[in-house]
Amino acid sequence: MSLPLLDDAVTFIYPLVAGLATALGPVGGASAAIVAGTLVLRLLLLPLAVAAVRGERRRAVLAPQVSELRQRHGGDPAGLAAELTALYRAAGTTPAAGCLPMLVQAPFLLVWYRVFTVPRIPDHTNTLLARRFLGAPLTAHLLSVSGGQLVAFAPLLLAIAGLALLAVRRAGRVAAVTGSPAPTGPSRLLPFASLLSAVVLPLAAVLYLVTTLSWSAAENAVLRRGLPPSRMD
Repeated sequence: MSLPLLDDAVTFIYPLVAGLATALGPVGGASAAIVAGTLVLRLLLLPLAVAAVRGERRRAVLAPQVSELRQRHGGDPAGLAAELTALYRAAGTTPAAGCLPMLVQAPFLLVWYRVFTVPRIPDHTNTLLARRFLGAPLTAHLLSVSGGQLVAFAPLLLAIAGLALLAVRRAGRVAAVTGSPAPTGPSRLLPFASLLSAVVLPLAAVLYLVTTLSWSAAENAVLRRGLPPSRMD
């Protein structure tokens, strides 16, 4: 399916990725280009992450007031929501402030998927389709590879699972610090959605996921160090 805006983005990005893959040929080629491009993207998004952490720190300061409001309006969800909205607005923050960097990344993942799946961009052959990582084509999917090519997916899937566990732990700590409800049920397992995605995404997109999730873990460890009253990562 052709989407004009998405196709234009792919047309613009493709020669940059192809050129970088050629330049990085001795150290991984297209695989190294995916990692390098993802790191550049996350570096550009760093101001948004810093702003999200500032919001978390503001919410941490508001935690006692949030707890008091929950006790006062325990039987009045609408009243509680109105009071919390007013409190967060007065403090210049919002419970969803930390979601912005993740939302901004979503279009880039879609473009990345197209760059390594469409055969022609826009009127010439996509040479990236022939590139490999640990013996597997970057266009390969986990459900379609042979036994030997599973070697390329195994370390990436293990990394995603480990990073998801860290994210689950961190979400509980953030909730405790900011006075927000702790994730429960399916929402608590949301970080593992990346692991499910890795089953159906091409290898190139899985490399992107591992790189961006690793950056997020390192970012959390640095930016959120010392956030009271408990440490997060």
